[in-house]
Amino acid sequence: MINYISTRGGGPKSFEEVLLEGLAPDGGLYVPKSWPQIDLAALKGKSYVEVAEAVMFPFVEGSIERADFRGILEETYSAEIFRHPDVVPLHKLNDDLYVLELFYGPTIAFKDVALQLLGRLFDYVLSKRGERVTIVGATSGDTGSAAIEGCRHSDHVDIFILHPKGRVSDVQRKQMTSVNAPNVHNIALDGTFDDCQSMVKAMFNDPAFRSEMNLSAVNSINWARIMAQIVYYVSVTLALDDEVSFVVPTGNFGNVFAAYAALQMGLPIKSLTVATNANDILTRFFESGEMVAKDVHPTLSPSMDIQISSNFERYLFDALGRDAEKLNAFMNEFRDSGKFSLSDSLIDGGGDLTAYRLDDEGTLEVIKKIHDETGYVLDPHSAVGMAAALKIVGEVERDGPVVTLATAHPAKFPDAVEKAIGERPKLPDHLSDLMDREEFVTDQPNDLKAVQDFVRSNV
Repeated sequence: MINYISTRGGGPKSFEEVLLEGLAPDGGLYVPKSWPQIDLAALKGKSYVEVAEAVMFPFVEGSIERADFRGILEETYSAEIFRHPDVVPLHKLNDDLYVLELFYGPTIAFKDVALQLLGRLFDYVLSKRGERVTIVGATSGDTGSAAIEGCRHSDHVDIFILHPKGRVSDVQRKQMTSVNAPNVHNIALDGTFDDCQSMVKAMFNDPAFRSEMNLSAVNSINWARIMAQIVYYVSVTLALDDEVSFVVPTGNFGNVFAAYAALQMGLPIKSLTVATNANDILTRFFESGEMVAKDVHPTLSPSMDIQISSNFERYLFDALGRDAEKLNAFMNEFRDSGKFSLSDSLIDGGGDLTAYRLDDEGTLEVIKKIHDETGYVLDPHSAVGMAAALKIVGEVERDGPVVTLATAHPAKFPDAVEKAIGERPKLPDHLSDLMDREEFVTDQPNDLKAVQDFVRSNV
């Protein structure tokens, strides 16, 4: 049975405890104390559910019976939830280049893959314990709708999602705010995504409020989110039967950390590239070793408009040889000054990641190039990744397949796509009336007490 430790030194904890706590009481993020290993040969020819069970069960063993876990997975990745029989299908653009389509869930973004599972895990554990939790989460656009969709029917959860007012696409906003359920509460915060994320962390770091509300998390600070995302890196490697170079467009580093976790579990990943937009704090770090927060600038890929990437702490913990004392020092320095510098001599682990950035002009150019050459339509986030993938394919010393993650359906960002190719992508049938639906949302100032009072009065 795998136990979990906090990046700030706490633990060990069981999966059940980690699931419900989300953020560790010491302010750190939970990671497995050890990494289970993947037996690829035993997984050849298996279905997505079978692969998911093999990859994830070691992480939940001791908290969930295997037969129960298999039932949860079969329900989560059923045809009623995901609109493609492969769940996360691979689309081949040419002999070297593939797109992993992660947008066949209810909210047409990659967050569904983990959050449809997370909602069911909450229900299973809370039902067993006879408890109820209050979920608070921050979203830059996609996590919110996926979390709401995963928890809206739960009898054991009240969910409050904060999004930055005016800084998500219309489709992203409507997917969240058009849900009319008694346990769902949308908050439009006057600020950036980083402000929303800081607000959520502040609520977790208030011990009295955390206990009073029995807080839990759905953001990728919750280990269960990362665990679920590991699976599709394994499924791609099995499908291509080769070492794969992955390109991951990212803002909060959760999707990248899932790939890094797969690497630690023995998956033969050839290379791992982090792709960012103009809010390029991660790219700057991998280029220079310096983590320096700057102002967040709105872009055509708003889900990546982030300067404080929560999951980077998990990666940094490993890079520092899992030394919680060192990690604490760096995170405190970053909190106080907005920057820190990591010399090569301090890095014990962390693997070899490369990074790439793309501005809005380049994003539009890539969407148009791929559409003109192949007829395929990318959303702006996936286009940022595609630019890096094209660069890798163009390097003659590279060989083997390159897979970029398509993190959202292009119809989630129709304005950017139309600007690039002159055509407005249509929403899937199940969302065709989305823009006509009534909205349920409350504006709140960037004030901790005001938001806490709102949560208290609506639980």
